[in-house]
Amino acid sequence: MNTRREFIRNAAWMGAACGLGGCCTRGGIFGGTQGAPMHGYAAPAIRHIRLGVIGMGGRGCGVVGRVCNLPGISVVAICDNVESKLARAQKILADRKRPKAKEYLGDDAWKRLCDASDVDVIYNTTPWDLHVPVALAAMRGGKHVFTEVPSAFTEAQCWELVETSEKTERHCMQLENCCYGEIEMLTFNLAKLGMLGELVHGEGAYIHDLRTMCKTEWPDAECWRFAENRDHGGNRYPTHGLVPLCLTMDINRGDRLDYLVSLNSNQANFKAYMEAVLKPDNPRRKSNVKMADMNSTLIKTAKGRSLLIQHDVSSPRPYSRIQFLSGTKGAICDYPYRVVFEDSPGSGAHKWFDDERAKDIRLKYRHPLWKTVGELAKRVGGHGGMDFIMDARWIYCLQMGLPLDMDVYDLAATSCLCELTEKSADNRSCACTIPDFTRGAWRTNPPLGIVDIDLARMGIEDRNVKKSAGQMSI
Repeated sequence: MNTRREFIRNAAWMGAACGLGGCCTRGGIFGGTQGAPMHGYAAPAIRHIRLGVIGMGGRGCGVVGRVCNLPGISVVAICDNVESKLARAQKILADRKRPKAKEYLGDDAWKRLCDASDVDVIYNTTPWDLHVPVALAAMRGGKHVFTEVPSAFTEAQCWELVETSEKTERHCMQLENCCYGEIEMLTFNLAKLGMLGELVHGEGAYIHDLRTMCKTEWPDAECWRFAENRDHGGNRYPTHGLVPLCLTMDINRGDRLDYLVSLNSNQANFKAYMEAVLKPDNPRRKSNVKMADMNSTLIKTAKGRSLLIQHDVSSPRPYSRIQFLSGTKGAICDYPYRVVFEDSPGSGAHKWFDDERAKDIRLKYRHPLWKTVGELAKRVGGHGGMDFIMDARWIYCLQMGLPLDMDVYDLAATSCLCELTEKSADNRSCACTIPDFTRGAWRTNPPLGIVDIDLARMGIEDRNVKKSAGQMSI
């Protein structure tokens, strides 16, 4: 029987790629389905986790430093194609009096690490083009894999990750640290407590001035992020703004992303920046950048709710993920943090609460994870502490044999937007159906509840948690 991807390839002659994209799920084409066996899956507990980290740039060395603060996990292997980066990671381990990790050096060394018998988990912090190959090799090598975002770039890649996770019964979770931000978790808590009422509309974004990726002193090998923006349109980085909203709105757990339309603005900022800062003979000045200054994507869910997700990495404007969510009783937003509720049904809400009342709500309804780990996380550093909370949580789940907070279906439903938003924007903002990677199981999958960590059971002691050097801030 043909696979779904073979079906799509063979049906290319039907035209209207955007209209076709995602129009049928596996269940829709072939009928019966096994559902979504990795949702709620709990792997056998791993009391002491042997971690291999692939990609020793800023993100990879950051995780080496963070996990040194956590008991029950050891960095046993590190991998990169640059020897000096491996040396930097080894110094971090030595400074924390941790054993030296086995080194894997070379362009294809990650393949050997994924096959190693003395590693339980792979942490994938490679450049984007290796996210999918490393994740697939890790699962096929018998390892759980945690992969940086975006975790995939095409619908076909998403299906392959889903199928491989199911076949191997190995976790494949995208490292969406923004789900563990303080305001994102406050929003989740307020929604689960019913304080926002019935959820109606959400807005998220990745707005981050990254024009310095054009800077002339970078060699071509280090400029892969700029190349992605040069060659692709749509939203190439959708998950920071989208995934926290999806968890709060129970996407894949009672609702699902149904279809989208995507619109690009023109591209002026990269061109103006390159003309201003690059030397006249720099070949990058001639680059024709496809990525719009602003991409806006509207998403409709199966239950009729709406989402607006934006992407802008070239405008001179402050960083923002927006994180707006509204319901029938109130609304909350970040950048800056604001909140409002109706004081009584139908009373209206015409201005945000004042700073004092907003602060009271922030403290009173802080998510339990932030109450438990927040101060430790801020001490360690890393995007305001959310990196540490994310790592502490997945490590806790693996050690205790618990399901993870996010699964491969969450990865697929959100990462596939990289391809679908570009298709839509390239075709006069036509509607593109978002595949149902759960094959219908979203209707009965239970939602994520209010989660926490038992510090005593995990063995975390306050005095052993220290600031880690090299943690990224935004």
